[in-house]
Amino acid sequence: MYLFYTPELNGNTFALNEEESRHCVNVLRLRSGDTIHITDGIGNLYETIITEANTKRCTGEIVTILKEYHKRTFHIHICIAPTKNITRFEWFLEKATEIGIDEITPLICQHSERVQIRVPRLEKVLIAAMKQSLKDYLPKLHEPVRFDTFIQLPFEGRKFIASCEHDVIIQLSTIYQKGTNALILIGPEGDFSKEEIVSAKKSGFIPISLGKSRLRTETAGIVACHTINLLNE
Repeated sequence: MYLFYTPELNGNTFALNEEESRHCVNVLRLRSGDTIHITDGIGNLYETIITEANTKRCTGEIVTILKEYHKRTFHIHICIAPTKNITRFEWFLEKATEIGIDEITPLICQHSERVQIRVPRLEKVLIAAMKQSLKDYLPKLHEPVRFDTFIQLPFEGRKFIASCEHDVIIQLSTIYQKGTNALILIGPEGDFSKEEIVSAKKSGFIPISLGKSRLRTETAGIVACHTINLLNE
């Protein structure tokens, strides 16, 4: 099964961008009349036929709608501090996409070791992970935002902050309720500062633990993402 991503749908026709077209025609050697699957990244999956195998703009027609968008009963938004080693952050993006996540916001904290990221580069990681895992939904990646700004933003659902503090004993798996939206803050390797935890609690975030082990930032993000998905099965 060859899966391609394109938001460019016009009725029953589609067009791949230059990068996707080049991969389709030059790498996979697909030609006019070949069948491929495409997704628009918002939950729809189609079986299509290539009508023009152009390396700059491969086009085709939709034959069958294999899956239509169906809104999940829950929404996962993980706001996570980018790691100093960007490949570890890319690993988080890849695995979270495979597991299932709706939104990701890079969070700039007092103890952050990285404050700048290249969003277009990371969006390519998300697209590749979506295609590789045969998903039909592309998570929304936001621009980095500072901690104090983010915690003031509205959110319809339960808000949690994962903390390494010893007095935090509430497990995410016991406090989360199936079918509800979840916003989870994951801090940098040095954890959130005490001031940040106090501010988050004042803004309605509940301090939670992700287990007895001390986890790396990207691992904590994956554990949180998997926990919410598992509890909703």
